[in-house]
Amino acid sequence: MSILIKGAQAVQFYPEKPPQESDILIQDGKIKKIGTNLEKKMKGEAIDKIIDANGRWVVPGNVCAHNHFYSTLARGIIANIPPSHDFVGILQNLWWRLDRALDESSLYYSGIVGALDAVRSGTTSIIDHNASPSFIKGSLAVLKNGFERCGVRGILGYEVTDRNGRKDRDQGIAENVAFIQTQETDMIRGAVGAHAPFTLSDETLSLLSKAVRETKRGIHIHVAEDRYDLSYSHHHFGLSPIERLQHFDLLDEKSLIIHGVHLIEGDIDILRQKGSFLVHNPKSNMNNNVGYNGNLFRLDNVAIGTDGIGSDMFEEVKFGYFKSRDAGLGLLPTDFMRFLYNGNRIIERYFDGKFGRIEPGYTADLVILDYANPTPVTDQNVAGHFVFGLNSVSVQTVIINGQPVYENRRFPFATQPLYEKAREEASKLWKEIERY
Repeated sequence: MSILIKGAQAVQFYPEKPPQESDILIQDGKIKKIGTNLEKKMKGEAIDKIIDANGRWVVPGNVCAHNHFYSTLARGIIANIPPSHDFVGILQNLWWRLDRALDESSLYYSGIVGALDAVRSGTTSIIDHNASPSFIKGSLAVLKNGFERCGVRGILGYEVTDRNGRKDRDQGIAENVAFIQTQETDMIRGAVGAHAPFTLSDETLSLLSKAVRETKRGIHIHVAEDRYDLSYSHHHFGLSPIERLQHFDLLDEKSLIIHGVHLIEGDIDILRQKGSFLVHNPKSNMNNNVGYNGNLFRLDNVAIGTDGIGSDMFEEVKFGYFKSRDAGLGLLPTDFMRFLYNGNRIIERYFDGKFGRIEPGYTADLVILDYANPTPVTDQNVAGHFVFGLNSVSVQTVIINGQPVYENRRFPFATQPLYEKAREEASKLWKEIERY
Protein backbone atom coordinates (compact mmCIF):
# COMPACT_ATOMS: atom_id res chain seq x y z
CA MET A 1 0.00 0.00 0.00
CA SER A 2 1.25 3.49 -0.85
CA ILE A 3 0.19 6.58 1.09
CA LEU A 4 1.10 10.18 0.48
CA ILE A 5 0.86 12.52 3.45
CA LYS A 6 0.88 15.99 1.97
CA GLY A 7 1.07 19.39 3.62
CA ALA A 8 2.73 18.06 6.75
CA GLN A 9 5.04 19.73 9.24
CA ALA A 10 7.52 16.94 10.01
CA VAL A 11 8.83 17.15 13.57
CA GLN A 12 11.47 15.06 15.33
CA PHE A 13 11.41 14.96 19.14
CA TYR A 14 14.91 13.48 19.56
CA PRO A 15 17.30 14.63 18.34
CA GLU A 16 15.19 17.76 18.19
CA LYS A 17 14.15 18.87 14.74
CA PRO A 18 11.59 21.69 14.40
CA PRO A 19 8.69 21.59 11.94
CA GLN A 20 9.76 21.21 8.33
CA GLU A 21 7.20 21.58 5.57
CA SER A 22 7.14 18.15 3.98
CA ASP A 23 5.22 15.62 1.97
CA ILE A 24 5.85 12.05 3.09
CA LEU A 25 5.53 9.09 0.74
CA ILE A 26 4.97 5.71 2.37
CA GLN A 27 5.36 2.45 0.46
CA ASP A 28 5.26 -1.12 1.77
CA GLY A 29 5.28 0.00 5.38
CA LYS A 30 8.31 2.27 5.10
CA ILE A 31 8.99 5.92 4.43
CA LYS A 32 10.03 6.08 0.79
CA LYS A 33 10.46 9.80 0.07
CA ILE A 34 10.29 13.13 1.86
CA GLY A 35 10.06 16.40 -0.02
CA THR A 36 7.76 19.12 -1.25
CA ASN A 37 5.15 18.93 -4.00
CA LEU A 38 5.61 15.16 -4.24
CA GLU A 39 2.15 14.66 -5.73
CA LYS A 40 3.11 16.72 -8.78
CA LYS A 41 6.52 15.10 -9.04
CA MET A 42 4.97 11.63 -9.00
CA LYS A 43 2.79 11.94 -12.08
CA GLY A 44 2.02 8.48 -13.39
CA GLU A 45 2.95 6.72 -10.17
CA ALA A 46 0.15 4.94 -8.34
CA ILE A 47 -0.80 6.27 -4.91
CA ASP A 48 -3.41 4.27 -3.03
CA LYS A 49 -4.31 6.96 -0.51
CA ILE A 50 -3.64 10.66 0.02
CA ILE A 51 -3.88 12.17 3.49
CA ASP A 52 -3.89 15.95 3.66
CA ALA A 53 -2.18 16.90 6.91
CA ASN A 54 -3.17 20.52 6.27
CA GLY A 55 -0.17 21.91 8.10
CA ARG A 56 -0.42 19.59 11.10
CA TRP A 57 2.60 18.09 12.81
CA VAL A 58 3.65 14.58 11.77
CA VAL A 59 5.82 12.85 14.36
CA PRO A 60 7.19 9.35 14.98
CA GLY A 61 4.84 7.12 16.98
CA ASN A 62 5.48 6.71 20.69
CA VAL A 63 6.73 3.47 22.27
CA CYS A 64 5.51 2.24 25.65
CA ALA A 65 8.45 0.15 26.81
CA HIS A 66 6.63 -1.61 29.67
CA ASN A 67 2.94 -2.19 30.20
CA HIS A 68 0.49 -4.61 31.83
CA PHE A 69 -2.63 -4.80 29.70
CA TYR A 70 -4.07 -7.38 32.11
CA SER A 71 -4.57 -4.46 34.54
CA THR A 72 -6.80 -2.38 32.24
CA LEU A 73 -10.00 -3.60 33.89
CA ALA A 74 -8.71 -2.60 37.32
CA ARG A 75 -9.37 1.06 36.55
CA GLY A 76 -11.63 2.46 39.31
CA ILE A 77 -11.87 -0.99 40.87
CA ILE A 78 -14.52 -1.55 43.56
CA ALA A 79 -13.73 -4.66 45.59
CA ASN A 80 -12.92 -5.76 49.11
CA ILE A 81 -9.22 -4.90 49.09
CA PRO A 82 -7.58 -4.78 52.54
CA PRO A 83 -5.42 -1.75 53.39
CA SER A 84 -1.86 -2.20 52.16
CA HIS A 85 0.92 -0.78 54.30
CA ASP A 86 3.84 -1.55 51.99
CA PHE A 87 4.66 -2.58 48.43
CA VAL A 88 4.40 -6.32 49.03
CA GLY A 89 1.00 -5.72 50.63
CA ILE A 90 -0.18 -3.95 47.46
CA LEU A 91 0.89 -6.96 45.41
CA GLN A 92 -0.73 -9.48 47.75
CA ASN A 93 -3.98 -7.61 48.39
CA LEU A 94 -4.66 -6.31 44.88
CA TRP A 95 -2.55 -7.40 41.93
CA TRP A 96 -1.92 -11.04 42.79
CA ARG A 97 -5.62 -11.50 43.48
CA LEU A 98 -6.69 -9.68 40.32
CA ASP A 99 -4.37 -11.59 38.02
CA ARG A 100 -5.64 -14.94 39.40
CA ALA A 101 -9.22 -13.86 38.71
CA LEU A 102 -8.58 -13.26 35.00
CA ASP A 103 -9.91 -15.74 32.45
CA GLU A 104 -9.72 -15.85 28.66
CA SER A 105 -12.61 -13.45 28.10
CA SER A 106 -11.63 -10.83 30.65
CA LEU A 107 -8.02 -10.92 29.45
CA TYR A 108 -9.10 -10.43 25.84
CA TYR A 109 -11.24 -7.38 26.57
CA SER A 110 -8.67 -5.98 28.96
CA GLY A 111 -6.10 -6.29 26.19
CA ILE A 112 -8.12 -4.94 23.31
CA VAL A 113 -9.42 -1.83 25.08
CA GLY A 114 -5.88 -1.26 26.33
CA ALA A 115 -4.67 -1.41 22.74
CA LEU A 116 -7.42 0.96 21.59
CA ASP A 117 -6.47 3.46 24.29
CA ALA A 118 -2.82 3.15 23.32
CA VAL A 119 -3.43 3.91 19.65
CA ARG A 120 -5.78 6.76 20.51
CA SER A 121 -3.00 8.35 22.55
CA GLY A 122 -0.43 8.08 19.75
CA THR A 123 1.36 4.96 20.98
CA THR A 124 2.31 2.69 18.08
CA SER A 125 4.40 0.02 19.87
CA ILE A 126 3.79 -1.62 23.25
CA ILE A 127 5.95 -4.01 25.23
CA ASP A 128 3.51 -5.95 27.39
CA HIS A 129 4.07 -8.15 30.44
CA ASN A 130 1.15 -10.50 31.12
CA ALA A 131 0.09 -12.33 34.29
CA SER A 132 -3.04 -14.52 34.36
CA PRO A 133 -2.26 -17.61 36.50
CA SER A 134 -5.71 -19.16 35.97
CA PHE A 135 -5.27 -18.83 32.19
CA ILE A 136 -1.65 -19.29 31.17
CA LYS A 137 -1.54 -21.49 28.07
CA GLY A 138 -2.68 -19.46 25.09
CA SER A 139 -2.85 -16.18 27.01
CA LEU A 140 -0.28 -14.42 24.82
CA ALA A 141 -2.16 -15.46 21.68
CA VAL A 142 -5.30 -13.87 23.13
CA LEU A 143 -3.45 -10.59 23.68
CA LYS A 144 -1.94 -10.90 20.21
CA ASN A 145 -5.44 -11.08 18.72
CA GLY A 146 -6.33 -7.76 20.31
CA PHE A 147 -3.10 -6.15 19.16
CA GLU A 148 -3.70 -7.34 15.60
CA ARG A 149 -7.28 -6.11 15.52
CA CYS A 150 -6.10 -2.63 16.50
CA GLY A 151 -3.05 -2.77 14.21
CA VAL A 152 -0.57 -2.02 16.98
CA ARG A 153 2.99 -3.36 17.13
CA GLY A 154 3.95 -5.33 20.21
CA ILE A 155 6.35 -7.48 22.18
CA LEU A 156 4.55 -9.92 24.48
CA GLY A 157 5.79 -12.00 27.39
CA TYR A 158 4.28 -14.02 30.24
CA GLU A 159 5.28 -13.18 33.80
CA VAL A 160 6.93 -16.34 35.19
CA THR A 161 6.93 -16.65 38.99
CA ASP A 162 7.29 -19.26 41.74
CA ARG A 163 4.52 -17.79 43.86
CA ASN A 164 1.86 -20.15 42.48
CA GLY A 165 3.92 -23.34 42.50
CA ARG A 166 6.05 -25.29 40.05
CA LYS A 167 3.21 -26.29 37.75
CA ASP A 168 2.25 -22.68 37.03
CA ARG A 169 5.91 -21.72 36.76
CA ASP A 170 6.55 -24.41 34.16
CA GLN A 171 3.42 -23.44 32.22
CA GLY A 172 4.57 -19.82 32.21
CA ILE A 173 7.98 -20.69 30.80
CA ALA A 174 6.37 -22.97 28.21
CA GLU A 175 3.96 -20.20 27.20
CA ASN A 176 6.84 -17.80 26.55
CA VAL A 177 8.82 -20.32 24.52
CA ALA A 178 5.83 -21.61 22.53
CA PHE A 179 4.67 -18.09 21.68
CA ILE A 180 8.11 -17.07 20.42
CA GLN A 181 8.52 -20.23 18.39
CA THR A 182 5.03 -20.44 16.84
CA GLN A 183 3.17 -17.12 17.13
CA GLU A 184 5.59 -14.38 16.16
CA THR A 185 4.80 -12.23 13.12
CA ASP A 186 6.24 -9.15 11.44
CA MET A 187 4.21 -7.04 13.90
CA ILE A 188 4.27 -9.15 17.08
CA ARG A 189 7.34 -10.58 18.79
CA GLY A 190 7.93 -12.29 22.11
CA ALA A 191 10.19 -11.82 25.10
CA VAL A 192 10.77 -14.12 28.08
CA GLY A 193 8.74 -12.60 30.90
CA ALA A 194 9.41 -12.99 34.62
CA HIS A 195 7.96 -11.27 37.67
CA ALA A 196 10.80 -10.20 39.98
CA PRO A 197 13.86 -11.87 41.54
CA PHE A 198 12.25 -12.10 44.98
CA THR A 199 9.60 -14.48 43.57
CA LEU A 200 12.12 -16.53 41.55
CA SER A 201 14.29 -19.34 42.90
CA ASP A 202 17.72 -20.16 41.54
CA GLU A 203 16.18 -23.19 39.84
CA THR A 204 13.66 -20.94 38.07
CA LEU A 205 16.33 -18.45 37.01
CA SER A 206 18.26 -21.35 35.53
CA LEU A 207 15.19 -22.44 33.56
CA LEU A 208 14.59 -18.87 32.39
CA SER A 209 18.21 -18.65 31.26
CA LYS A 210 17.68 -21.80 29.21
CA ALA A 211 14.56 -20.26 27.64
CA VAL A 212 16.44 -17.08 26.75
CA ARG A 213 19.21 -19.07 25.06
CA GLU A 214 16.73 -21.31 23.27
CA THR A 215 14.60 -18.45 21.91
CA LYS A 216 17.36 -15.86 21.44
CA ARG A 217 15.07 -13.30 23.06
CA GLY A 218 15.58 -11.16 26.15
CA ILE A 219 14.34 -11.36 29.72
CA HIS A 220 11.60 -8.86 30.64
CA ILE A 221 11.60 -8.56 34.44
CA HIS A 222 10.88 -6.18 37.33
CA VAL A 223 14.02 -5.53 39.38
CA ALA A 224 14.55 -3.53 42.58
CA GLU A 225 11.18 -1.79 42.25
CA ASP A 226 11.00 -1.71 46.04
CA ARG A 227 13.75 -2.06 48.65
CA TYR A 228 12.29 -5.44 49.59
CA ASP A 229 13.65 -7.00 46.39
CA LEU A 230 17.15 -5.82 47.27
CA SER A 231 16.94 -6.91 50.93
CA TYR A 232 15.47 -10.30 50.06
CA SER A 233 18.18 -10.98 47.51
CA HIS A 234 21.03 -10.04 49.82
CA HIS A 235 19.49 -11.98 52.71
CA HIS A 236 18.86 -15.23 50.83
CA PHE A 237 21.56 -15.22 48.17
CA GLY A 238 24.26 -12.76 49.19
CA LEU A 239 23.86 -10.96 45.85
CA SER A 240 21.93 -8.00 44.52
CA PRO A 241 19.04 -8.87 42.18
CA ILE A 242 21.08 -7.67 39.19
CA GLU A 243 24.04 -9.80 40.29
CA ARG A 244 21.74 -12.83 40.49
CA LEU A 245 20.53 -12.20 36.95
CA GLN A 246 24.10 -11.82 35.77
CA HIS A 247 25.08 -15.05 37.52
CA PHE A 248 22.47 -16.90 35.45
CA ASP A 249 23.56 -15.17 32.22
CA LEU A 250 20.24 -13.34 31.88
CA LEU A 251 21.59 -9.91 30.97
CA ASP A 252 22.33 -8.83 27.43
CA GLU A 253 21.29 -6.14 24.95
CA LYS A 254 17.75 -7.55 24.68
CA SER A 255 17.16 -7.57 28.45
CA LEU A 256 14.46 -5.26 29.79
CA ILE A 257 15.03 -4.35 33.43
CA ILE A 258 11.91 -2.68 34.77
CA HIS A 259 11.92 0.03 37.46
CA GLY A 260 15.41 -0.40 38.98
CA VAL A 261 14.50 2.21 41.58
CA HIS A 262 16.92 0.76 44.13
CA LEU A 263 19.87 -0.24 42.00
CA ILE A 264 23.22 -0.07 43.77
CA GLU A 265 26.60 1.03 42.42
CA GLY A 266 27.74 -2.27 40.97
CA ASP A 267 24.35 -2.89 39.34
CA ILE A 268 24.69 0.24 37.21
CA ASP A 269 28.11 -0.86 35.98
CA ILE A 270 26.74 -4.31 35.07
CA LEU A 271 23.82 -2.90 33.08
CA ARG A 272 26.13 -0.55 31.20
CA GLN A 273 28.54 -3.38 30.39
CA LYS A 274 25.75 -5.66 29.17
CA GLY A 275 23.96 -2.98 27.15
CA SER A 276 20.67 -3.81 28.88
CA PHE A 277 17.75 -1.39 29.06
CA LEU A 278 16.24 0.02 32.23
CA VAL A 279 12.61 1.07 31.81
CA HIS A 280 11.50 3.96 34.03
CA ASN A 281 7.80 4.04 35.08
CA PRO A 282 7.34 7.35 36.91
CA LYS A 283 3.58 7.31 37.56
CA SER A 284 3.64 3.75 38.88
CA ASN A 285 6.60 4.44 41.14
CA MET A 286 4.78 7.44 42.59
CA ASN A 287 1.51 5.53 42.97
CA ASN A 288 3.18 2.63 44.81
CA ASN A 289 5.37 4.96 46.89
CA VAL A 290 8.48 2.89 46.15
CA GLY A 291 10.86 5.82 45.84
CA TYR A 292 12.58 7.68 43.04
CA ASN A 293 15.27 6.44 40.69
CA GLY A 294 18.06 8.98 41.01
CA ASN A 295 20.39 7.03 38.73
CA LEU A 296 18.65 7.72 35.42
CA PHE A 297 21.37 10.11 34.24
CA ARG A 298 24.06 7.48 34.96
CA LEU A 299 22.60 4.75 32.76
CA ASP A 300 23.31 4.44 29.05
CA ASN A 301 20.00 2.87 28.07
CA VAL A 302 16.84 4.27 29.68
CA ALA A 303 13.35 3.98 28.18
CA ILE A 304 9.91 4.86 29.54
CA GLY A 305 6.88 2.69 30.29
CA THR A 306 3.66 2.96 32.25
CA ASP A 307 3.62 -0.30 34.26
CA GLY A 308 -0.05 -0.73 33.38
CA ILE A 309 -1.32 2.79 34.14
CA GLY A 310 -2.60 3.39 30.61
CA SER A 311 -0.45 3.87 27.52
CA ASP A 312 -0.37 7.66 27.20
CA MET A 313 3.31 8.42 26.74
CA PHE A 314 2.68 12.16 26.47
CA GLU A 315 1.40 12.05 30.04
CA GLU A 316 4.08 9.63 31.24
CA VAL A 317 6.88 11.85 29.98
CA LYS A 318 5.38 14.86 31.74
CA PHE A 319 5.16 12.94 35.03
CA GLY A 320 8.73 11.78 34.61
CA TYR A 321 10.06 15.24 33.92
CA PHE A 322 8.18 17.02 36.70
CA LYS A 323 9.05 14.31 39.22
CA SER A 324 12.72 14.67 38.30
CA ARG A 325 12.43 18.40 38.90
CA ASP A 326 10.78 17.79 42.25
CA ALA A 327 13.58 15.38 43.18
CA GLY A 328 16.24 17.90 42.19
CA LEU A 329 17.82 15.53 39.66
CA GLY A 330 18.45 18.24 37.07
CA LEU A 331 17.22 16.32 34.01
CA LEU A 332 15.98 18.42 31.09
CA PRO A 333 12.99 17.97 28.77
CA THR A 334 15.40 16.78 26.08
CA ASP A 335 16.59 13.99 28.41
CA PHE A 336 13.05 12.66 28.59
CA MET A 337 12.71 12.94 24.83
CA ARG A 338 15.79 10.74 24.63
CA PHE A 339 14.26 8.22 27.04
CA LEU A 340 11.07 8.16 24.98
CA TYR A 341 13.02 7.80 21.74
CA ASN A 342 15.00 4.91 23.23
CA GLY A 343 11.89 2.77 23.10
CA ASN A 344 12.54 2.62 19.36
CA ARG A 345 16.01 1.22 20.01
CA ILE A 346 14.42 -1.63 21.95
CA ILE A 347 11.99 -2.25 19.09
CA GLU A 348 14.92 -2.36 16.66
CA ARG A 349 16.55 -5.10 18.77
CA TYR A 350 13.47 -7.28 18.36
CA PHE A 351 12.22 -6.36 14.88
CA ASP A 352 13.78 -5.98 11.47
CA GLY A 353 13.95 -2.37 10.36
CA LYS A 354 14.63 1.13 11.63
CA PHE A 355 12.25 3.01 13.91
CA GLY A 356 11.67 6.40 15.46
CA ARG A 357 12.62 8.91 12.77
CA ILE A 358 10.96 10.55 9.78
CA GLU A 359 13.55 9.65 7.21
CA PRO A 360 13.59 7.46 4.09
CA GLY A 361 14.04 3.79 4.97
CA TYR A 362 12.47 4.09 8.42
CA THR A 363 9.34 2.16 9.34
CA ALA A 364 6.20 4.24 8.86
CA ASP A 365 4.92 4.35 12.43
CA LEU A 366 3.65 7.93 12.40
CA VAL A 367 1.22 10.17 14.25
CA ILE A 368 -0.49 13.30 12.94
CA LEU A 369 -0.99 15.87 15.70
CA ASP A 370 -3.41 18.77 15.67
CA TYR A 371 -1.25 21.18 17.68
CA ALA A 372 -1.37 24.93 17.21
CA ASN A 373 1.90 26.07 18.76
CA PRO A 374 1.40 29.48 20.38
CA THR A 375 5.14 30.22 20.39
CA PRO A 376 7.96 29.59 17.89
CA VAL A 377 9.43 26.10 17.60
CA THR A 378 13.18 25.78 17.09
CA ASP A 379 15.77 23.02 17.34
CA GLN A 380 16.31 24.13 20.94
CA ASN A 381 12.77 23.94 22.28
CA VAL A 382 10.92 21.06 20.58
CA ALA A 383 11.20 19.07 23.83
CA GLY A 384 9.81 22.03 25.74
CA HIS A 385 6.74 22.04 23.49
CA PHE A 386 6.29 18.31 24.16
CA VAL A 387 6.48 18.66 27.94
CA PHE A 388 4.62 21.95 28.36
CA GLY A 389 2.22 21.94 25.41
CA LEU A 390 1.48 18.70 23.62
CA ASN A 391 -0.82 16.00 24.94
CA SER A 392 -2.65 12.97 23.57
CA VAL A 393 -5.76 15.08 22.86
CA SER A 394 -3.75 16.40 19.89
CA VAL A 395 -3.65 12.95 18.24
CA GLN A 396 -5.69 13.02 15.05
CA THR A 397 -4.40 10.14 12.90
CA VAL A 398 -2.17 7.14 13.60
CA ILE A 399 -0.33 5.12 10.95
CA ILE A 400 1.41 1.89 11.97
CA ASN A 401 3.61 -0.07 9.59
CA GLY A 402 2.30 2.07 6.76
CA GLN A 403 -1.38 1.37 7.54
CA PRO A 404 -3.84 3.97 8.87
CA VAL A 405 -5.30 2.39 12.00
CA TYR A 406 -6.90 5.53 13.47
CA GLU A 407 -7.90 8.31 11.10
CA ASN A 408 -9.51 11.63 11.94
CA ARG A 409 -10.00 10.34 15.49
CA ARG A 410 -11.92 7.27 14.34
CA PHE A 411 -11.09 3.57 14.18
CA PRO A 412 -12.17 1.63 11.07
CA PHE A 413 -14.51 -0.51 13.19
CA ALA A 414 -17.08 0.07 15.92
CA THR A 415 -15.42 0.36 19.33
CA GLN A 416 -18.45 1.06 21.52
CA PRO A 417 -19.46 -2.65 21.73
CA LEU A 418 -15.93 -3.52 22.85
CA TYR A 419 -16.06 -1.00 25.69
CA GLU A 420 -19.55 -2.17 26.67
CA LYS A 421 -18.32 -5.75 26.86
CA ALA A 422 -15.21 -4.64 28.76
CA ARG A 423 -17.43 -3.01 31.40
CA GLU A 424 -19.36 -6.28 31.79
CA GLU A 425 -16.13 -8.23 32.14
CA ALA A 426 -14.78 -5.72 34.67
CA SER A 427 -17.86 -6.13 36.88
CA LYS A 428 -17.47 -9.91 36.82
CA LEU A 429 -13.75 -9.64 37.47
CA TRP A 430 -14.24 -7.41 40.50
CA LYS A 431 -16.62 -9.99 41.99
CA GLU A 432 -14.30 -12.86 41.11
CA ILE A 433 -11.45 -11.22 43.04
CA GLU A 434 -13.37 -11.93 46.26
CA ARG A 435 -12.56 -15.64 45.81
CA TYR A 436 -8.83 -15.07 46.24
